[in-house]
Amino acid sequence: MKNYLKEFDKLVNIFATLRSKNGCMWDREQTHESLVRHLFLEAEEVKKAVESKDMENLEEELGDILLQVMFHSQIAKENKNFDIAKVIRKLNKKLIRRHPHIFGSYKVQNTRDIEVMWEKIKAKEKTLKKYKSKI
Repeated sequence: MKNYLKEFDKLVNIFATLRSKNGCMWDREQTHESLVRHLFLEAEEVKKAVESKDMENLEEELGDILLQVMFHSQIAKENKNFDIAKVIRKLNKKLIRRHPHIFGSYKVQNTRDIEVMWEKIKAKEKTLKKYKSKI
């Protein structure tokens, strides 16, 4: 197993432990709603690290963003909504769908073409999502 997969599996298990009956009381009390402010605070910390070009701090702050993703995913798993694997699977599909110039036969000339294409695909996905929710 690749080193990053081993570390990721360890992270999943840490969150399961923290939220377990014998885990951390504070972690167990958290909800999606109580965590939202932390996500925004961590995003601001990432911004500051990027602006100051502090790569060591950026590494840490990106970990804190991942912490938020893991926290929400663990809560969702406990509520039988989804888990981190489904989050990753959905992201993988989206990245492939929104990069037809890489994973398909779509041709682009420059980055502006890519941005326009991305927005068109995103708009189409939102329309389909609205349509499906009405069915």
